[in-house]
Amino acid sequence: MPEQALYLKWRPLSFDDVVGQDHITRTLRNALIRGRIRHAYLFCGPRGTGKTTTARLLAKAVNCTRADASQRPCNECANCLAINEARFLDLIEIDAASHTGVDDVRELRDKIAFAPGEGSYKVYIIDEVHRFSGNAFDALLKTLEEPPEHAIFVLATTEIDKVPATIKSRCLQFEFRRVSLMELVQRLAHIVERESLSIEPAALELIARQGTGSVRDSISLLDQIVVDPDEAITLGMTQQLLGTAHALQVGEAVEALAEEDVARGIHLINTAIDGGSDPRQFGQQIVTYLRNVMLAQTASVDLVEASQEERATYEDMARRFSRARLLKAIRAFNSAINNYTGGWQPQLSLELALIEILEEGEPPVTQAPAAAGPASSAETAPLESAQSRSAAAVEYERAPASAPGEAPVYSAAKIAQNWMQILTQVHRYNRNLPALLEHAHVRLIEGNRLVLGVTTEFFRDKITSADRAKFIEQAIYDLHQVKLRIEVRVVDSVIAPEATGENVTPALVDPLIAAGKELGGVVDK
Repeated sequence: MPEQALYLKWRPLSFDDVVGQDHITRTLRNALIRGRIRHAYLFCGPRGTGKTTTARLLAKAVNCTRADASQRPCNECANCLAINEARFLDLIEIDAASHTGVDDVRELRDKIAFAPGEGSYKVYIIDEVHRFSGNAFDALLKTLEEPPEHAIFVLATTEIDKVPATIKSRCLQFEFRRVSLMELVQRLAHIVERESLSIEPAALELIARQGTGSVRDSISLLDQIVVDPDEAITLGMTQQLLGTAHALQVGEAVEALAEEDVARGIHLINTAIDGGSDPRQFGQQIVTYLRNVMLAQTASVDLVEASQEERATYEDMARRFSRARLLKAIRAFNSAINNYTGGWQPQLSLELALIEILEEGEPPVTQAPAAAGPASSAETAPLESAQSRSAAAVEYERAPASAPGEAPVYSAAKIAQNWMQILTQVHRYNRNLPALLEHAHVRLIEGNRLVLGVTTEFFRDKITSADRAKFIEQAIYDLHQVKLRIEVRVVDSVIAPEATGENVTPALVDPLIAAGKELGGVVDK
């Protein structure tokens, strides 16, 4: 008989064994003690976080014969043992992925009226309930509205948004969360100890990271690595089996990115892939590293789950990246991972991402920006404090304005369509500026000069200060990778008379004016 998989062998048998879901197990246990059992529950959350396991524990607890409700499930009575051995007739598990039709639900509804044969309750666990068809949900709804007193439903899903609101409203909903890295490491260490295995702590941490918050996936990876129970498992062996690169290779690749050394970066990528690293895994490791750098730069390095030495490395790297370059790198590598489909050149997507990030020369920030000095006037000082400026905005160099009448270097329509995203980016540099920009609209682009229209001189004067214009230009560069020069004009109408061709933004055209033009009307200028 084949040996049982570790994730099945170490499936929790009591609420105390469930990892990382204390907010749920505590509530269910208190409900059992007080006798407040609901007829329908909805468990939602990522895969491998304990939804089906908790449903089975609930089924055991409500049918357990132990007198002390706080000790249920006891795993000693006949009902608990029967459920543990998968021979309890009053526990019915349904896979909604293979029973999607209305006839399957009708069959369930016909059988639910029969009283339980062994326990106190008949418990129906419907896994992946979001796979039900619309008619199947309609048939289930009536049963959930008027269930027999002896029936309990537990619906489990990984895609809660696909479950109709009518079903949600009739269930007590619990949201399962991804398990933290430390909790996963502790669980794996417990299994390793009980299985008498020898494995380095660093290898356990790597397995837990690759599990991405899923207990089942993490234990399955451990099972995959343990080829010989008598062999000591090292970090190097784990990296080789999982196809991950050494942390030093990842750090060196990010360092090459900070130094704008394309040749070295491509060499490191090829070395890692040729050494057996999986391209997707290597890309994920780079994104994780860059995310940690971003947290150190924008929030606090304390948010990063790492040693003090690693946190110091992230802080040092954060000072070497501009905000724009860092965000661009994260987006590029994340896109490369999501679009990766293998092929005969597996490292190509990572190489392209690296080149695209560095294709426009932008000097990295070599030191943390100094605190901003006093503003030019007492009026602007509160708006533009040192706390509201990022390193990227301080280091950004404005482009000289082009001569009047030159052809536009970029589409005004694209700027107008993404205006709200630009305001969001501006908010990171100056919290008060977006409120002023709500009174401005994109008129046209002339050469590299982006003309914004406002209705009063007050808003023109407020927006046109050098520091504020710099924030806007930096935000546009962050999102569109084009350097524009801001110019603000006082206008009377929404559409500028001189705006023609591509520079006219469809989103800004008054619909009444557009309709009049289509009917042959003349717009009075």
